[in-house]
Amino acid sequence: MTGGEPPQRVRVTSSRRSAAPMHARPVTRDLDEQTGLGDVYLAGLMRAQLRLSLAVLGLTIGGLAALPVVLTLVPATRTLTVLWVPFPWLALGVLVYPCAWFLARWYTRQAERIEADFAEVVESS
Repeated sequence: MTGGEPPQRVRVTSSRRSAAPMHARPVTRDLDEQTGLGDVYLAGLMRAQLRLSLAVLGLTIGGLAALPVVLTLVPATRTLTVLWVPFPWLALGVLVYPCAWFLARWYTRQAERIEADFAEVVESS
Protein backbone atom coordinates (compact mmCIF):
# COMPACT_ATOMS: atom_id res chain seq x y z
CA MET A 1 0.00 0.00 0.00
CA THR A 2 1.23 3.38 -0.86
CA GLY A 3 0.34 6.59 0.87
CA GLY A 4 -2.96 5.80 2.61
CA GLU A 5 -4.85 4.31 -0.32
CA PRO A 6 -7.27 1.55 0.64
CA PRO A 7 -6.49 -1.90 -0.75
CA GLN A 8 -8.07 -2.71 -4.08
CA ARG A 9 -11.33 -4.60 -3.77
CA VAL A 10 -11.53 -8.00 -5.38
CA ARG A 11 -14.85 -9.34 -6.62
CA VAL A 12 -15.35 -13.10 -6.38
CA THR A 13 -17.44 -14.29 -9.31
CA SER A 14 -17.16 -18.03 -8.97
CA SER A 15 -16.80 -20.44 -6.14
CA ARG A 16 -16.20 -24.14 -6.24
CA ARG A 17 -19.19 -25.34 -4.29
CA SER A 18 -18.89 -28.83 -5.66
CA ALA A 19 -15.46 -29.36 -4.13
CA ALA A 20 -15.63 -31.41 -0.96
CA PRO A 21 -14.00 -29.91 2.12
CA MET A 22 -10.76 -31.51 3.21
CA HIS A 23 -12.17 -32.59 6.56
CA ALA A 24 -15.43 -34.09 5.28
CA ARG A 25 -16.48 -37.39 6.75
CA PRO A 26 -18.86 -39.70 4.94
CA VAL A 27 -22.42 -39.48 6.22
CA THR A 28 -22.55 -43.26 6.47
CA ARG A 29 -19.82 -43.11 9.10
CA ASP A 30 -21.84 -40.58 11.10
CA LEU A 31 -24.90 -42.82 10.82
CA ASP A 32 -22.99 -45.97 11.78
CA GLU A 33 -21.27 -44.35 14.74
CA GLN A 34 -24.52 -42.66 15.82
CA THR A 35 -22.91 -39.24 16.09
CA GLY A 36 -24.82 -36.01 16.56
CA LEU A 37 -24.69 -35.28 12.84
CA GLY A 38 -25.98 -38.77 12.04
CA ASP A 39 -28.83 -38.16 14.47
CA VAL A 40 -29.65 -34.92 12.64
CA TYR A 41 -29.83 -36.76 9.30
CA LEU A 42 -32.06 -39.49 10.76
CA ALA A 43 -34.27 -36.94 12.52
CA GLY A 44 -34.76 -35.13 9.20
CA LEU A 45 -35.71 -38.39 7.49
CA MET A 46 -38.13 -39.31 10.25
CA ARG A 47 -39.69 -35.80 10.22
CA ALA A 48 -40.28 -36.04 6.47
CA GLN A 49 -41.84 -39.49 6.88
CA LEU A 50 -44.01 -38.31 9.77
CA ARG A 51 -45.17 -35.25 7.81
CA LEU A 52 -46.16 -37.46 4.87
CA SER A 53 -47.97 -39.94 7.12
CA LEU A 54 -49.91 -37.19 8.89
CA ALA A 55 -50.89 -35.67 5.54
CA VAL A 56 -52.26 -39.01 4.33
CA LEU A 57 -54.02 -39.61 7.63
CA GLY A 58 -55.59 -36.14 7.50
CA LEU A 59 -56.76 -36.60 3.91
CA THR A 60 -58.21 -40.02 4.75
CA ILE A 61 -60.07 -38.82 7.83
CA GLY A 62 -61.23 -35.68 6.04
CA GLY A 63 -62.51 -37.65 3.09
CA LEU A 64 -64.34 -40.20 5.20
CA ALA A 65 -65.77 -37.53 7.50
CA ALA A 66 -67.14 -35.62 4.50
CA LEU A 67 -69.73 -38.30 3.71
CA PRO A 68 -71.70 -38.03 7.00
CA VAL A 69 -71.46 -34.24 6.76
CA VAL A 70 -72.93 -34.29 3.24
CA LEU A 71 -75.66 -36.68 4.33
CA THR A 72 -76.52 -34.43 7.28
CA LEU A 73 -76.40 -31.09 5.47
CA VAL A 74 -78.18 -32.29 2.31
CA PRO A 75 -81.09 -34.49 3.46
CA ALA A 76 -82.03 -35.41 -0.12
CA THR A 77 -78.84 -37.49 -0.39
CA ARG A 78 -80.11 -39.87 2.30
CA THR A 79 -82.94 -41.13 0.12
CA LEU A 80 -81.34 -40.60 -3.28
CA THR A 81 -80.90 -43.77 -5.34
CA VAL A 82 -78.84 -44.26 -8.48
CA LEU A 83 -79.69 -47.39 -10.48
CA TRP A 84 -81.53 -48.88 -7.50
CA VAL A 85 -78.51 -48.37 -5.24
CA PRO A 86 -78.78 -45.92 -2.33
CA PHE A 87 -76.42 -42.95 -2.64
CA PRO A 88 -74.59 -43.56 0.68
CA TRP A 89 -73.74 -47.10 -0.40
CA LEU A 90 -72.75 -45.92 -3.83
CA ALA A 91 -70.48 -43.26 -2.34
CA LEU A 92 -68.86 -45.78 -0.02
CA GLY A 93 -68.47 -48.48 -2.65
CA VAL A 94 -67.59 -46.46 -5.73
CA LEU A 95 -65.99 -43.23 -4.53
CA VAL A 96 -64.10 -44.21 -1.38
CA TYR A 97 -62.14 -47.17 -2.71
CA PRO A 98 -60.67 -45.48 -5.80
CA CYS A 99 -59.79 -42.44 -3.69
CA ALA A 100 -58.11 -44.69 -1.13
CA TRP A 101 -56.20 -46.44 -3.91
CA PHE A 102 -54.96 -43.13 -5.38
CA LEU A 103 -54.02 -41.88 -1.91
CA ALA A 104 -52.10 -45.09 -1.19
CA ARG A 105 -50.29 -44.83 -4.51
CA TRP A 106 -49.40 -41.19 -3.86
CA TYR A 107 -48.13 -42.12 -0.38
CA THR A 108 -45.95 -44.89 -1.78
CA ARG A 109 -44.42 -42.64 -4.43
CA GLN A 110 -43.72 -39.87 -1.95
CA ALA A 111 -42.22 -42.28 0.58
CA GLU A 112 -39.94 -43.71 -2.12
CA ARG A 113 -38.92 -40.17 -3.12
CA ILE A 114 -38.07 -39.29 0.48
CA GLU A 115 -35.98 -42.45 0.84
CA ALA A 116 -34.24 -41.84 -2.50
CA ASP A 117 -33.39 -38.28 -1.48
CA PHE A 118 -31.95 -39.55 1.81
CA ALA A 119 -29.96 -42.25 0.03
CA GLU A 120 -28.63 -39.65 -2.41
CA VAL A 121 -27.43 -37.48 0.48
CA VAL A 122 -25.80 -40.47 2.16
CA GLU A 123 -24.11 -41.71 -1.02
CA SER A 124 -22.94 -38.28 -2.21
CA SER A 125 -20.77 -37.68 0.82
